[in-house]
Amino acid sequence: MNKNICISVTIMLLAALAGCDMEKYPPDKISPNTFFNTGNDLKLYTNSFYSALPSAEGIYNEAADNVVKQSLGDEIRGIRIVPTSGGGWTWTTLRNINFYLMNSSKCEDAAARARYDAVAHFFRAYFYFDKVKRFGDVPWYDEVVGDTDVERLQKPRDPRTVVVDNILKDINSAIDNLPADRRINEVTRWTALALKARICLYEGTFRKYHTEFNLPGYEALLDQAADACEELMTKSGYALYATGHPESDYLNLFSSIDANPTEVILAKGFSDELQVYHNLNYYTMTASYGRPGLEKRLVNSYLMKDGTRFTDRPGYETMFFTDETKDRDPRLAQTIRTPGYTRIGNTEPLVQEFGATVTGYQLIKFVSTEKYDTYEKSITDMPIFRFAEVLLNYAEAKAERGALTQGDADKSVNLVRARAGMPPLVVDDALAAPDPYLQKQYPHVSGADRGVILEIRRERRIELVMESLRYDDMMRWKEGATFMEQFRGMYFPGTGNYDLDDDGNIDVCLYDGERPVVEGRKVQYLKLNGDVTLEHAVSGCIVINPHIEKKWDEDKDYLYPIPIQERLLNPNLTQNKGWIDGI
Repeated sequence: MNKNICISVTIMLLAALAGCDMEKYPPDKISPNTFFNTGNDLKLYTNSFYSALPSAEGIYNEAADNVVKQSLGDEIRGIRIVPTSGGGWTWTTLRNINFYLMNSSKCEDAAARARYDAVAHFFRAYFYFDKVKRFGDVPWYDEVVGDTDVERLQKPRDPRTVVVDNILKDINSAIDNLPADRRINEVTRWTALALKARICLYEGTFRKYHTEFNLPGYEALLDQAADACEELMTKSGYALYATGHPESDYLNLFSSIDANPTEVILAKGFSDELQVYHNLNYYTMTASYGRPGLEKRLVNSYLMKDGTRFTDRPGYETMFFTDETKDRDPRLAQTIRTPGYTRIGNTEPLVQEFGATVTGYQLIKFVSTEKYDTYEKSITDMPIFRFAEVLLNYAEAKAERGALTQGDADKSVNLVRARAGMPPLVVDDALAAPDPYLQKQYPHVSGADRGVILEIRRERRIELVMESLRYDDMMRWKEGATFMEQFRGMYFPGTGNYDLDDDGNIDVCLYDGERPVVEGRKVQYLKLNGDVTLEHAVSGCIVINPHIEKKWDEDKDYLYPIPIQERLLNPNLTQNKGWIDGI
């Protein structure tokens, strides 16, 4: 479906549904007595489900330990409280889906019914996957519950294992009945396989690492994740976007206005014509959105271009920007501004702007031409599922099962590395010499396969940065405690003048006391302990929010609390462990 058509049809249907009671529709809107009769009716209704997909900001605006900003989320600070209401405990989307499934049988077109019922099953799986990640046990509903059905309205939470089993039934039904087409703005068999892989990998690794929940069957879930990936890898026709230019292919994949149909399996569409915009360019280049920047540990995790580890180099901790960015994995220079950076459609070299990034590592992923720099004017499509994630999911599922062979790596993670112009991962080498820098970041990884699991996590973090998968990854790996470490940025040896791109011109003056006057065309003045704070007072890496205490409670913070109002309305809802609400 053309992305503009998909957007406009969804907007029209959502307008029709606004404010409707799903049991008693106003006669001038949608009534089950007059609707659900044709395949087009089913298509129109199920288009409304796409509103459940994340917004553009829900994709690029990630905020865990990959991208840091002036402010810190409540999850990272450890200051979440039990909310009175809301808190993600919303069920309207599910009610809409179940209402559709209760009424679609009125359509006599069996083929249309099978197809669009599959769309509904996809989105119900998507909905419940989000609820399980957030709350763990939740009540499973596969029918619309009437306002007077007190018994069902007040049912207890179903066990996580039961809910996940039902999610897998839904996603398998979607896989079996969705068309095997490649449609960038519609869910298909391949989208459903990608979602199944994501679900099974998440739940499999969650059960493996969160032994405190005593959840069985992680092995079978990881096997299902690998199987779903392999079917997509071998039968779908998707491939990584690559033109033989590893120095620019990664950048161009994300800066393209239209999502690339070779690699992107499902995307959120945006349009000048329909005035459907987002804020990506503005977000990365102004001080209005928290001044996002990559965190130091992520920058350190990029390998050297020859495949060796940057963190094995002597003095890497005190290396200045121009040295630390030389000869690195080419994706680093396609994710942040590095020496020689120019905007797409322009030839003027640009250095990072400290007014737009708290770490000094200014983001360029997804950034398009200057035409879209103003507020709410970006229209680059946003990928929700893409083939690179599928390849990395496959490699991780195999590695977590202790079954990753060199052949497995070559058809998955090494394709991702090859697109970037990087040497392949050699499984035996990774197993023989696990990276000690990564071991500190992921202390829960142990066993004989530790080295290769760590390398796949490296690859995942680098390849998928700014795609809002990192927080979920840290939750399933049980590594939330690492959020308590101080977030850092660029290293400065002290006050003075700095050339950020080795062109002979001063770009930054870091000073203490009175501001000096420095010869230069575009000098950025940074006052020590005013504009920036360094970790050793007069030298070191930039530290972000050093005065904000960060906490993490291993006993409760991997799940969210159930809102107080919901527990008062339904006394059978138990609260998640560690969350005290006074009920």
